[in-house]
Amino acid sequence: MRNLVIYDMDKTITRKATYSAFLLHMARAKAPWRLLFIPVSAVFACAYLLRLLSRERLKECNQMLFLGRSAKPQSISGAINSYADKVLANNCMAQARAQIAHDKEEGCAILMATASYGLYAQAIGSKLGCDDVLGTRLKQGHNGRILADIDGDNCYGEAKLERIQQWLSEHGGAENWNILRCYSDHVSDAPMLALAQEPVAVNPHAPLKAMAEQKGWRIALWS
Repeated sequence: MRNLVIYDMDKTITRKATYSAFLLHMARAKAPWRLLFIPVSAVFACAYLLRLLSRERLKECNQMLFLGRSAKPQSISGAINSYADKVLANNCMAQARAQIAHDKEEGCAILMATASYGLYAQAIGSKLGCDDVLGTRLKQGHNGRILADIDGDNCYGEAKLERIQQWLSEHGGAENWNILRCYSDHVSDAPMLALAQEPVAVNPHAPLKAMAEQKGWRIALWS
């Protein structure tokens, strides 16, 4: 049996969320004229807050604005890599990086599970030394182009738990893994946190802080 440690990404490893910054980075790198759509994106955000758009549809709409309806993987790989470098340089908490390094030194496998797009989370996770990354998947067209359509469910809440369980099944079965710790900042990850021997609430927002205190989960304050 091998030890596994699972990390959320946004506001757990990173100080700030990465999704909007990713889209703006890609627009600047590939088509700066798309930055003119920022006011339209704000309208979509209001529609989401009014529950007129789902979280998934909001992501798809913003991707169409800033990255287009489809993109060739080879044409955006360089910009994705430069964004990952930017995140590591400016948006990673030192304690998170130190904890990942410590976990690896102990021989633990590191799995990052995030609602952010696997399209760029994979690059970030690889640079952090993660063994694998689970993120929200995007559909591909018949010609291999990446589409602005989510493939399956947003990797969030119960859907993230299902993805983790699927990963365990595909990597020897849950019985061969000891989930030592899970780290997250958000109460939506309660199903994931409950998998671990030691759930850790990192810089938790109020609902997760209250849950952690009630359940006796460790609270870690990273900066």
